[in-house]
Amino acid sequence: MNKKDTKSGKKNSQLVLRLDKAERDAFVDLCKEMDTSAAREIRAFIRSFLKKNAKK
Repeated sequence: MNKKDTKSGKKNSQLVLRLDKAERDAFVDLCKEMDTSAAREIRAFIRSFLKKNAKK
C-alpha cells in the first residue's frame, strides 16, 4: 500500500465474481429498496463470514 491509499482510507482491492444477470439485478434492486448498496451488503457478508469461521 502506498502512503496516499493509507491516508485516504479508501479500499484498495477488488473482488470480481460472475453471477446470473437476473440474480444480480434482483439483488441490486432489493438493496435499493432497503436503502443500502450491493457493495455494502457484500462487505458485511464477508466480514460476518470471516468472524463466524475464524480459527481460534
